[in-house]
Parts: sequence; structure tokens; C-alpha cells
Amino acid sequence: MEYSRSLSRLQRLCSKAEYCRADIYRKALRDLDGDAAEAARLVDELIRDRYVDDARYARAFAREKASLQGWGPVKIRFQLRAKGVSDAVITAALEEIEKASADARLRRLLEAKTKTLEGDPQFRLKLLKFGLSRGYEYSQVEDALCSVLRRD
Repeated sequence: MEYSRSLSRLQRLCSKAEYCRADIYRKALRDLDGDAAEAARLVDELIRDRYVDDARYARAFAREKASLQGWGPVKIRFQLRAKGVSDAVITAALEEIEKASADARLRRLLEAKTKTLEGDPQFRLKLLKFGLSRGYEYSQVEDALCSVLRRD
């Protein structure tokens, strides 16, 4: 695909959803049949025109994953790093997640999981592993678990 058609296509994509630099670079590389120099030039142009912004992408990603999928900060950080987003941008995006609502979401997840584990001899261990697998830190899971078990 030629440069101008690829640029138009990627501008349309970016106007509909947020993309990070790495995702757009991969799409540009595929469009331009592996021409790395042209793909880099295209990505630079999209960034200059504010179609692509890693900080904006990271904030949207963190909000979506935290509120809709119930991911914790560890999992969100890991996924954003895998996409090549800088640590400073990731930290800023994670600071926008409201801690109280994240803690409440973790408690709801653990409460729902307790119903599926009733009578299991490894009940507490499995709840801890579940919370950790959702991307929450050990101390957060431990606090939420204590809160959930006190209610029962």
C-alpha cells in the first residue's frame, strides 16, 4: 500500500480508537510491506498531528481495564510495558485510577469467587491466587480478603 493511503487509513483508525505508538508502527509496517523507514516516518507524522499519543492511550487503557475488566495495577503496568509505553507514562496513568473504587472492585471479585469455592480446603490460598492473577498487589489482596472473610 502506498504511503498516503496508509496514512489516511491509519488516521481513520486513530480517530475511532486510541492506539499506542507500537501498535500503529506494526500496522504501518504491515501496510507498507515491511519498509521500516517509511513506517517510522508515518508514525512520526501521526504523533505530530496528535492522532497517536502514548500518554492518552495509557490513561484510556488503564481506565478501561480497571473499571470494565477489574484488572489491578500490576497487570495493567505489565500490559502497557509490553506495548512499549514508558514507565513514567504508565505511572501517571495508574495514578488516575481511583484507589477506593479499585479496592471495592477487588472485594466484589473476591466475594463472587468465594461462592464458587465453598467447602474447598484450599479456599484462602485459591482466593489469594485469584486476586493476584487479576493484577493486584499481595497487600491489596490480603486486605480485601480479610474484609471479605470478616463479613461471612
